[in-house]
Amino acid sequence: MGNVGEQNADDARTMLAAALGEAGAGDVLALRRVYDLTSAKLFGICLRISGDREAAEDILQDVYVKIWRRAGTFDASRASAVSWLATIAHNAAIDWRRAQLRHDAAPEGAFDTVADDAPRADEVMMQDEQRLRLLACLNGLERQHAEAIRSTFLSGLTYQQLADHLQTPLGTIKSWIRRGMLKLKVCLGDA
Repeated sequence: MGNVGEQNADDARTMLAAALGEAGAGDVLALRRVYDLTSAKLFGICLRISGDREAAEDILQDVYVKIWRRAGTFDASRASAVSWLATIAHNAAIDWRRAQLRHDAAPEGAFDTVADDAPRADEVMMQDEQRLRLLACLNGLERQHAEAIRSTFLSGLTYQQLADHLQTPLGTIKSWIRRGMLKLKVCLGDA
């Protein structure tokens, strides 16, 4: 069941990157697809930083103008499309916030005391991407290696407990985990 969700996420990322590339070539309908796929997430970033719904809507409009102008510079080998777009939204909202501080003449650091323990929207998106990459890499391992890693690192079993549970020699368990971790390192390094 997890594979379907991961496949859908991969499809969405591929569709977004393709639409962004087409928008970079001047395709207005492709920009509309980019908007449809990302406006909720980017609006969340703008709203979190601005703290004002109306301002967030204005910032978001500016964000898509910037995306339209810069889409041709998007390089999928340097960043995911979502990360690239989130950075544009984040920077636009920060620029808006700085402009407001100049106009409001709020004392320096006035907003530093406002507590916000919630993770930033762009951080959450990047964490989701990393989690999906890890799951995809885990699913690409041999079954025994993946299960050994999941059991020890995600379920908290010791190597010995896993060996006892699977009735497999401890050395074999350690070998499965070592080989699996090496393959995960390669897979995650390529992503």
